[in-house]
Amino acid sequence: MVNTVWIIKRPADFPEIEMLEDEDFIILIQDAVLRPLSDDKNWAACKEDVEARNIRIPEDKCLSYEDIIDIIEKADKVVVW
Repeated sequence: MVNTVWIIKRPADFPEIEMLEDEDFIILIQDAVLRPLSDDKNWAACKEDVEARNIRIPEDKCLSYEDIIDIIEKADKVVVW
């Protein structure tokens, strides 16, 4: 179960770490995929945006649009930055 899904669109638009709870999940889309997070966080990047920018992010951290929609539907709250 995901409490809050944080959808981040730009590299500079990350929430303050104090705002995040253990059950929160960050999804990087658009240019935010250029700034991946450390592996100890609950995060993933949009696979299509990663491929479009020709960058390398571990495969287990890449989500398709379908995967992202599934996470959004199961979340209690969604915040887009």
